[in-house]
Amino acid sequence: MMRPSTFIFACALIATPTLALADPTGSYDVSGRNASDGSTYTGTVEVSREGATYKVVWNIDGKESVGTGLGSHFEHGDTIITGTATDHDTGLAVGYSSGSDNYGIATYYLQSDGTWQGVWAYGGAQNITTETWTRK
Repeated sequence: MMRPSTFIFACALIATPTLALADPTGSYDVSGRNASDGSTYTGTVEVSREGATYKVVWNIDGKESVGTGLGSHFEHGDTIITGTATDHDTGLAVGYSSGSDNYGIATYYLQSDGTWQGVWAYGGAQNITTETWTRK
């Protein structure tokens, strides 16, 4: 039979890697698929905390897109809290602009392998597509 202190320590070891990866701030390699023609793309994305929000800056083929994000995470088991950016967010909702006439929305979620996977769409689009962030 496992002693309570051993059980608590074992649970802490299991949870620690997930908690350490939860903060979405950092530098990532990004790969995705274009919604319009299905072609693939690669680039980088930088996520930083700006007060209560996240600043998200993509660089794809020399073009910069800038977004503002809200964080989300589970609290007390199954309650999802969305709002102020925190270091334990496991979800990110981003509105972004890629030039004067292009805008869109994206959502990303932390995966068990440490990547952030999401879906995105341009404003007015009828299709969505996917994107994956891999921490550098």
